[in-house]
Amino acid sequence: MYSEIIKYFESINPMQGALYATCFTWFVTALGAAFVFFIKKGNPNIFNALLGFTGGVMIAASVWSLLIPAINMSEGDGFTQTIPTVIGFIIGVGCLFLIDKLLPTLHGSFRQKNGIKTQKQKTALMIIAITLHNIPEGLAIGVLFGGVAIGLPEASIAAAVTLAIGIGLQNFPEGIAVAIPLRRIGMSRRKSFFYGQLSAIVEPIAGVLGVIAVTTFTPILPYALAFAAGAMIYVVINEVIPESQKKGNTDFSTMGFIGGFMIMMILDVALG
Repeated sequence: MYSEIIKYFESINPMQGALYATCFTWFVTALGAAFVFFIKKGNPNIFNALLGFTGGVMIAASVWSLLIPAINMSEGDGFTQTIPTVIGFIIGVGCLFLIDKLLPTLHGSFRQKNGIKTQKQKTALMIIAITLHNIPEGLAIGVLFGGVAIGLPEASIAAAVTLAIGIGLQNFPEGIAVAIPLRRIGMSRRKSFFYGQLSAIVEPIAGVLGVIAVTTFTPILPYALAFAAGAMIYVVINEVIPESQKKGNTDFSTMGFIGGFMIMMILDVALG
């Protein structure tokens, strides 16, 4: 089955291949978001566990899917090799910090007395972070397909397809990570699902752009990966973990975090 998939992708245009591969990752995100239809709104322990799971997924994805590949892609040795990753990470944290401060100003529904952050603002930050995380993932798939098109020795169709499968499986819990918090703040199941799957629509767009401009995107890819990691880790520390432990019984959120971290770590390492 796997070899047949590889043969099919080898027979089509790399641009078309990148589009199909990233549409697959988008589809798996939608499957994860559909999980919201099976969760009851009223049980706080379930939501705490899923929020903790969200945090674990985001931290593990930041380390294995973003930061480590960003360092490996960078030129130089030792400290020099980490510079692009550090710069991208700091910019990612800084951008989310500014968005965090500007959201109440930009949107009236985020305003609350005494500057207290609303649940809508916290959820918006999480969605933004996961969406930013999906951009370099789609870009990475597109870069590999584009590399095949221009004959880069490091690129292959098999590597591109394997990466797409791995990212797709990772996107399943990410779809849950967007849809569940939306449901928690009172949004309908349909709307929660819609916005959950919408967070990954950037992947097909980024995938196609990666093929079009592979020679331009390849040098900045480490910065983009680290940028997404910084954005995600900021949200986890500032929003996800505190929110998951608000309703008492922190055991559920803690175990959820550990479970999410382990599952994402296994997927990242096992699927490369």
